[in-house]
Amino acid sequence: MLELRVRTPTQPFADTWQRMSIAARHATPLGISFRTPQLAALGLDPQPTLLELLAYPFQMIRLGAYWSRIEPAPGAFDTRELDAQVDAAERAGKQIVLCAGALKTFGYPEFFVPRHRLARPLPEHTLIQPAAFPALVGAATEFLARIVDRYKDRASIVAWQVEHEAVDPLGVEHSWRLSAEFVKQEVSAVRRSDPSRPILMNGYLPPSLPVRLSQWWQTRDQGDSLSVAQQLADIVGIDYYPRHALLALGGKTLYLDDINWQQSRRKALFAWSRAHRRRLMLSEGQAEPWEAVTTPPNPPGKWMFSCPPEQLIATYNRCISWATEASVKLEAYLFWGAEYWLLRSLSQGDKAYLNAFARILETA
Repeated sequence: MLELRVRTPTQPFADTWQRMSIAARHATPLGISFRTPQLAALGLDPQPTLLELLAYPFQMIRLGAYWSRIEPAPGAFDTRELDAQVDAAERAGKQIVLCAGALKTFGYPEFFVPRHRLARPLPEHTLIQPAAFPALVGAATEFLARIVDRYKDRASIVAWQVEHEAVDPLGVEHSWRLSAEFVKQEVSAVRRSDPSRPILMNGYLPPSLPVRLSQWWQTRDQGDSLSVAQQLADIVGIDYYPRHALLALGGKTLYLDDINWQQSRRKALFAWSRAHRRRLMLSEGQAEPWEAVTTPPNPPGKWMFSCPPEQLIATYNRCISWATEASVKLEAYLFWGAEYWLLRSLSQGDKAYLNAFARILETA
Protein backbone atom coordinates (compact mmCIF):
# COMPACT_ATOMS: atom_id res chain seq x y z
CA MET A 1 0.00 0.00 0.00
CA LEU A 2 2.95 2.35 0.58
CA GLU A 3 3.66 2.16 -3.16
CA LEU A 4 0.23 3.44 -4.20
CA ARG A 5 -0.36 7.13 -4.85
CA VAL A 6 -3.57 8.94 -5.79
CA ARG A 7 -2.69 12.22 -7.46
CA THR A 8 -4.02 14.82 -9.85
CA PRO A 9 -2.31 13.66 -13.06
CA THR A 10 -1.30 17.14 -14.24
CA GLN A 11 1.17 19.13 -12.19
CA PRO A 12 2.23 22.80 -12.42
CA PHE A 13 5.62 23.76 -13.81
CA ALA A 14 8.46 23.99 -11.29
CA ASP A 15 12.18 24.69 -11.49
CA THR A 16 13.25 21.72 -9.35
CA TRP A 17 15.08 20.07 -12.26
CA GLN A 18 17.36 23.11 -12.59
CA ARG A 19 18.71 22.77 -9.04
CA MET A 20 19.16 19.01 -8.77
CA SER A 21 22.63 17.54 -8.50
CA ILE A 22 23.76 15.24 -11.31
CA ALA A 23 25.49 11.93 -10.61
CA ALA A 24 28.81 11.40 -12.39
CA ARG A 25 28.47 8.78 -15.12
CA HIS A 26 32.20 7.92 -15.06
CA ALA A 27 32.80 5.68 -18.11
CA THR A 28 29.13 4.93 -18.78
CA PRO A 29 28.00 6.09 -22.25
CA LEU A 30 24.70 7.96 -22.31
CA GLY A 31 22.12 7.79 -25.04
CA ILE A 32 18.54 7.44 -26.19
CA SER A 33 16.20 5.06 -27.97
CA PHE A 34 14.54 6.24 -31.18
CA ARG A 35 11.04 4.80 -31.69
CA THR A 36 9.89 5.03 -35.28
CA PRO A 37 6.26 3.95 -34.56
CA GLN A 38 5.92 6.57 -31.83
CA LEU A 39 6.59 9.45 -34.20
CA ALA A 40 3.26 9.05 -36.00
CA ALA A 41 1.39 8.89 -32.69
CA LEU A 42 3.04 12.14 -31.61
CA GLY A 43 2.66 13.83 -35.00
CA LEU A 44 6.40 14.27 -35.53
CA ASP A 45 8.31 14.22 -38.81
CA PRO A 46 10.80 11.32 -38.52
CA GLN A 47 13.96 12.62 -40.17
CA PRO A 48 14.01 16.19 -38.73
CA THR A 49 13.18 14.74 -35.31
CA LEU A 50 16.09 12.32 -35.49
CA LEU A 51 18.51 14.96 -36.72
CA GLU A 52 17.56 17.38 -33.95
CA LEU A 53 18.06 14.71 -31.30
CA LEU A 54 21.36 13.55 -32.81
CA ALA A 55 22.73 17.08 -32.41
CA TYR A 56 22.94 16.50 -28.63
CA PRO A 57 26.34 15.22 -27.45
CA PHE A 58 25.32 11.76 -26.23
CA GLN A 59 27.29 8.67 -27.20
CA MET A 60 24.82 5.91 -28.09
CA ILE A 61 21.46 5.45 -29.82
CA ARG A 62 19.22 2.39 -30.03
CA LEU A 63 17.42 1.90 -33.33
CA GLY A 64 14.76 -0.68 -34.22
CA ALA A 65 14.28 -2.91 -37.26
CA TYR A 66 10.48 -3.11 -37.29
CA TRP A 67 9.58 -6.28 -39.18
CA SER A 68 6.15 -5.16 -40.39
CA ARG A 69 7.60 -1.90 -41.74
CA ILE A 70 10.51 -3.56 -43.53
CA GLU A 71 8.49 -6.48 -44.90
CA PRO A 72 4.99 -5.05 -45.45
CA ALA A 73 4.11 -7.63 -48.13
CA PRO A 74 5.36 -11.03 -49.31
CA GLY A 75 8.70 -10.67 -51.07
CA ALA A 76 9.28 -7.12 -49.79
CA PHE A 77 12.43 -6.12 -47.88
CA ASP A 78 12.55 -2.34 -47.69
CA THR A 79 15.20 -1.01 -45.32
CA ARG A 80 15.36 2.56 -46.66
CA GLU A 81 13.90 4.04 -43.47
CA LEU A 82 16.34 2.17 -41.23
CA ASP A 83 19.23 2.81 -43.64
CA ALA A 84 18.61 6.56 -43.33
CA GLN A 85 18.56 6.33 -39.53
CA VAL A 86 21.80 4.35 -39.39
CA ASP A 87 23.45 6.76 -41.84
CA ALA A 88 22.38 9.78 -39.80
CA ALA A 89 23.58 8.26 -36.53
CA GLU A 90 26.93 7.40 -38.11
CA ARG A 91 27.39 10.94 -39.44
CA ALA A 92 26.70 12.22 -35.92
CA GLY A 93 29.40 9.93 -34.53
CA LYS A 94 27.05 7.80 -32.42
CA GLN A 95 27.42 4.17 -31.44
CA ILE A 96 24.36 2.12 -32.40
CA VAL A 97 22.54 -0.72 -30.70
CA LEU A 98 20.27 -2.23 -33.35
CA CYS A 99 17.21 -4.10 -32.15
CA ALA A 100 16.64 -6.66 -34.89
CA GLY A 101 13.43 -8.02 -33.34
CA ALA A 102 12.00 -10.09 -34.78
CA LEU A 103 8.52 -10.41 -33.20
CA LYS A 104 8.88 -7.87 -30.42
CA THR A 105 10.65 -4.54 -30.87
CA PHE A 106 10.64 -1.56 -28.52
CA GLY A 107 7.87 1.01 -28.96
CA TYR A 108 4.10 0.56 -28.85
CA PRO A 109 2.51 -1.82 -29.77
CA GLU A 110 5.78 -3.84 -29.40
CA PHE A 111 4.48 -6.62 -31.69
CA PHE A 112 5.53 -6.14 -35.32
CA VAL A 113 4.96 -9.42 -37.15
CA PRO A 114 3.72 -8.77 -40.74
CA ARG A 115 0.19 -10.00 -41.37
CA HIS A 116 1.31 -12.34 -44.13
CA ARG A 117 3.67 -14.10 -41.70
CA LEU A 118 0.91 -14.97 -39.21
CA ALA A 119 -2.33 -16.39 -40.57
CA ARG A 120 -4.20 -15.97 -37.29
CA PRO A 121 -3.46 -14.24 -33.97
CA LEU A 122 -1.28 -16.06 -31.50
CA PRO A 123 -3.46 -17.91 -28.98
CA GLU A 124 -3.87 -16.21 -25.62
CA HIS A 125 -2.59 -17.85 -22.44
CA THR A 126 -0.10 -19.82 -24.53
CA LEU A 127 3.65 -20.27 -24.40
CA ILE A 128 4.73 -19.94 -28.04
CA GLN A 129 6.99 -22.90 -28.74
CA PRO A 130 8.94 -23.21 -32.00
CA ALA A 131 7.66 -26.78 -32.56
CA ALA A 132 4.07 -25.49 -32.59
CA PHE A 133 4.87 -22.52 -34.87
CA PRO A 134 7.64 -23.73 -37.21
CA ALA A 135 6.74 -21.29 -40.01
CA LEU A 136 6.85 -18.33 -37.63
CA VAL A 137 10.19 -19.22 -36.05
CA GLY A 138 11.59 -19.91 -39.51
CA ALA A 139 10.45 -16.53 -40.79
CA ALA A 140 11.71 -14.78 -37.66
CA THR A 141 15.19 -16.28 -37.84
CA GLU A 142 15.34 -15.54 -41.57
CA PHE A 143 14.46 -11.89 -40.93
CA LEU A 144 17.04 -11.62 -38.14
CA ALA A 145 19.76 -13.07 -40.37
CA ARG A 146 18.90 -10.69 -43.21
CA ILE A 147 19.00 -7.65 -40.93
CA VAL A 148 22.31 -8.66 -39.37
CA ASP A 149 23.85 -9.49 -42.74
CA ARG A 150 22.80 -6.10 -44.10
CA TYR A 151 24.32 -4.04 -41.29
CA LYS A 152 27.16 -6.12 -39.85
CA ASP A 153 29.78 -4.22 -41.87
CA ARG A 154 28.80 -0.98 -40.12
CA ALA A 155 31.47 -0.23 -37.55
CA SER A 156 29.06 2.07 -35.69
CA ILE A 157 26.90 -0.89 -34.59
CA VAL A 158 28.19 -2.14 -31.25
CA ALA A 159 25.50 -4.69 -30.33
CA TRP A 160 22.42 -6.50 -31.63
CA GLN A 161 19.28 -6.68 -29.53
CA VAL A 162 17.19 -9.84 -29.91
CA GLU A 163 13.49 -9.38 -29.10
CA HIS A 164 12.21 -6.85 -26.59
CA GLU A 165 11.45 -8.08 -23.05
CA ALA A 166 11.58 -11.37 -24.89
CA VAL A 167 9.56 -13.81 -22.79
CA ASP A 168 7.22 -11.51 -20.88
CA PRO A 169 3.56 -11.06 -21.88
CA LEU A 170 2.87 -8.22 -24.28
CA GLY A 171 1.83 -5.54 -21.81
CA VAL A 172 -1.77 -5.87 -20.68
CA GLU A 173 -3.14 -6.51 -24.16
CA HIS A 174 -2.01 -10.09 -24.76
CA SER A 175 -1.25 -13.00 -22.47
CA TRP A 176 0.75 -15.18 -24.90
CA ARG A 177 4.49 -15.35 -24.35
CA LEU A 178 7.48 -16.48 -26.34
CA SER A 179 9.20 -19.55 -24.97
CA ALA A 180 12.86 -19.43 -24.03
CA GLU A 181 13.49 -22.08 -26.71
CA PHE A 182 11.92 -19.84 -29.38
CA VAL A 183 14.20 -16.98 -28.35
CA LYS A 184 17.21 -19.28 -28.13
CA GLN A 185 16.79 -20.17 -31.80
CA GLU A 186 16.64 -16.46 -32.67
CA VAL A 187 19.82 -15.77 -30.69
CA SER A 188 21.57 -18.63 -32.49
CA ALA A 189 20.56 -17.17 -35.86
CA VAL A 190 22.09 -13.81 -34.96
CA ARG A 191 25.29 -15.41 -33.66
CA ARG A 192 25.67 -17.41 -36.88
CA SER A 193 25.31 -14.25 -38.96
CA ASP A 194 27.69 -12.21 -36.81
CA PRO A 195 29.70 -13.98 -34.11
CA SER A 196 31.80 -10.87 -33.47
CA ARG A 197 29.29 -8.57 -31.76
CA PRO A 198 27.57 -8.98 -28.39
CA ILE A 199 23.86 -9.68 -28.09
CA LEU A 200 21.71 -7.54 -25.82
CA MET A 201 18.49 -8.84 -24.31
CA ASN A 202 16.43 -6.67 -21.99
CA GLY A 203 13.87 -7.14 -19.26
CA TYR A 204 11.60 -5.10 -17.05
CA LEU A 205 12.87 -4.49 -13.52
CA PRO A 206 9.76 -4.39 -11.31
CA PRO A 207 9.76 -1.17 -9.30
CA SER A 208 7.17 -2.32 -6.75
CA LEU A 209 6.05 -5.42 -4.92
CA PRO A 210 2.68 -5.79 -6.73
CA VAL A 211 4.41 -5.60 -10.11
CA ARG A 212 7.08 -8.08 -9.00
CA LEU A 213 4.47 -10.59 -7.83
CA SER A 214 2.47 -10.22 -11.04
CA GLN A 215 5.59 -10.68 -13.16
CA TRP A 216 6.67 -13.75 -11.20
CA TRP A 217 3.24 -15.38 -11.48
CA GLN A 218 2.98 -14.82 -15.23
CA THR A 219 6.48 -16.11 -16.00
CA ARG A 220 6.97 -18.69 -13.25
CA ASP A 221 7.33 -21.60 -15.68
CA GLN A 222 10.53 -20.36 -17.38
CA GLY A 223 11.54 -17.13 -15.67
CA ASP A 224 11.04 -13.55 -16.78
CA SER A 225 12.93 -11.73 -19.50
CA LEU A 226 15.78 -10.65 -17.21
CA SER A 227 16.31 -14.26 -16.13
CA VAL A 228 16.34 -15.52 -19.72
CA ALA A 229 18.66 -12.69 -20.73
CA GLN A 230 21.09 -13.80 -18.03
CA GLN A 231 21.15 -17.23 -19.66
CA LEU A 232 21.31 -16.27 -23.35
CA ALA A 233 22.69 -12.75 -23.78
CA ASP A 234 26.11 -11.12 -23.59
CA ILE A 235 24.59 -7.90 -22.23
CA VAL A 236 21.58 -7.85 -19.92
CA GLY A 237 19.49 -4.72 -20.38
CA ILE A 238 17.42 -3.33 -17.52
CA ASP A 239 14.20 -1.41 -18.24
CA TYR A 240 13.31 0.75 -15.25
CA TYR A 241 10.13 2.83 -14.84
CA PRO A 242 9.79 3.95 -11.23
CA ARG A 243 6.38 5.61 -11.51
CA HIS A 244 3.42 4.69 -13.67
CA ALA A 245 -0.34 5.04 -13.69
CA LEU A 246 -2.65 2.13 -12.99
CA LEU A 247 -6.02 3.70 -13.74
CA ALA A 248 -7.80 7.02 -13.93
CA LEU A 249 -10.28 7.79 -11.14
CA GLY A 250 -12.33 10.74 -12.36
CA GLY A 251 -10.07 13.74 -11.94
CA LYS A 252 -7.45 11.69 -10.10
CA THR A 253 -5.12 8.86 -11.12
CA LEU A 254 -3.87 5.88 -9.14
CA TYR A 255 -0.10 5.43 -9.50
CA LEU A 256 2.45 2.83 -8.49
CA ASP A 257 5.52 4.61 -7.20
CA ASP A 258 8.89 3.04 -6.38
CA ILE A 259 9.71 4.01 -2.80
CA ASN A 260 13.10 2.28 -3.01
CA TRP A 261 12.45 -0.58 -0.61
CA GLN A 262 11.64 -3.36 -3.09
CA GLN A 263 15.33 -3.86 -3.92
CA SER A 264 16.06 -7.59 -3.72
CA ARG A 265 15.80 -8.33 -7.46
CA ARG A 266 17.94 -5.39 -8.45
CA LYS A 267 20.61 -6.14 -5.84
CA ALA A 268 20.75 -9.79 -6.88
CA LEU A 269 21.16 -8.81 -10.53
CA PHE A 270 24.02 -6.40 -9.83
CA ALA A 271 25.68 -8.92 -7.50
CA TRP A 272 25.43 -11.57 -10.24
CA SER A 273 26.99 -9.15 -12.73
CA ARG A 274 29.91 -8.40 -10.43
CA ALA A 275 30.49 -12.02 -9.35
CA HIS A 276 30.39 -13.44 -12.88
CA ARG A 277 31.84 -10.42 -14.69
CA ARG A 278 28.74 -10.16 -16.86
CA ARG A 279 27.71 -6.96 -18.62
CA LEU A 280 24.72 -4.80 -17.64
CA MET A 281 23.07 -1.90 -19.44
CA LEU A 282 20.27 0.44 -18.43
CA SER A 283 18.47 -0.10 -21.72
CA GLU A 284 15.45 2.02 -20.76
CA GLY A 285 15.44 4.64 -18.03
CA GLN A 286 12.05 6.34 -17.73
CA ALA A 287 12.18 9.88 -19.04
CA GLU A 288 8.60 10.43 -20.26
CA PRO A 289 5.16 10.05 -18.63
CA TRP A 290 3.56 6.63 -18.26
CA GLU A 291 -0.08 7.42 -17.72
CA ALA A 292 -3.20 5.25 -18.11
CA VAL A 293 -3.15 5.71 -21.91
CA THR A 294 -0.83 4.39 -24.62
CA THR A 295 0.35 7.80 -25.89
CA PRO A 296 1.82 10.13 -23.22
CA PRO A 297 -0.44 13.16 -22.65
CA ASN A 298 0.83 16.56 -23.74
CA PRO A 299 -1.07 19.15 -21.65
CA PRO A 300 -0.32 22.85 -22.18
CA GLY A 301 1.29 24.54 -19.21
CA LYS A 302 1.40 21.34 -17.13
CA TRP A 303 3.52 18.26 -16.60
CA MET A 304 2.28 14.75 -15.95
CA PHE A 305 2.82 13.37 -12.45
CA SER A 306 4.32 10.09 -13.68
CA CYS A 307 7.39 11.83 -15.08
CA PRO A 308 8.03 15.57 -14.84
CA PRO A 309 11.54 16.71 -15.86
CA GLU A 310 12.96 16.28 -12.36
CA GLN A 311 11.97 12.59 -12.51
CA LEU A 312 14.17 12.21 -15.60
CA ILE A 313 17.16 13.34 -13.53
CA ALA A 314 16.16 11.46 -10.38
CA THR A 315 15.81 8.15 -12.25
CA TYR A 316 19.20 8.62 -13.91
CA ASN A 317 20.82 9.48 -10.57
CA ARG A 318 19.30 6.45 -8.88
CA CYS A 319 20.42 3.99 -11.55
CA ILE A 320 23.95 5.37 -11.66
CA SER A 321 24.13 5.10 -7.87
CA TRP A 322 23.12 1.42 -8.07
CA ALA A 323 26.08 0.71 -10.34
CA THR A 324 28.46 2.74 -8.19
CA GLU A 325 27.38 1.00 -4.99
CA ALA A 326 27.72 -2.43 -6.61
CA SER A 327 31.07 -1.60 -8.27
CA VAL A 328 29.57 -2.49 -11.65
CA LYS A 329 30.23 -0.56 -14.86
CA LEU A 330 27.11 -0.03 -16.94
CA GLU A 331 27.58 -0.59 -20.68
CA ALA A 332 25.29 2.41 -21.24
CA TYR A 333 22.36 4.35 -19.83
CA LEU A 334 19.66 4.96 -22.45
CA PHE A 335 16.93 7.50 -21.73
CA TRP A 336 13.42 6.49 -22.82
CA GLY A 337 11.22 9.26 -24.17
CA ALA A 338 13.34 11.53 -26.35
CA GLU A 339 10.58 11.91 -28.96
CA TYR A 340 8.26 13.19 -26.24
CA TRP A 341 10.79 15.81 -25.18
CA LEU A 342 10.80 17.18 -28.71
CA LEU A 343 7.00 17.11 -28.88
CA ARG A 344 6.86 19.23 -25.73
CA SER A 345 9.34 21.69 -27.22
CA LEU A 346 7.62 22.00 -30.61
CA SER A 347 3.98 21.98 -29.52
CA GLN A 348 4.11 23.68 -26.12
CA GLY A 349 7.36 25.64 -26.16
CA ASP A 350 8.36 23.56 -23.13
CA LYS A 351 12.09 22.80 -23.35
CA ALA A 352 12.43 21.58 -19.77
CA TYR A 353 12.81 17.90 -20.69
CA LEU A 354 15.39 18.67 -23.37
CA ASN A 355 17.21 21.05 -21.04
CA ALA A 356 17.19 18.52 -18.18
CA PHE A 357 18.75 15.99 -20.56
CA ALA A 358 21.29 18.59 -21.69
CA ARG A 359 22.17 19.32 -18.04
CA ILE A 360 23.01 15.66 -17.53
CA LEU A 361 25.14 15.52 -20.69
CA GLU A 362 27.02 18.66 -19.68
CA THR A 363 27.48 17.82 -16.00
CA ALA A 364 27.77 14.04 -15.71
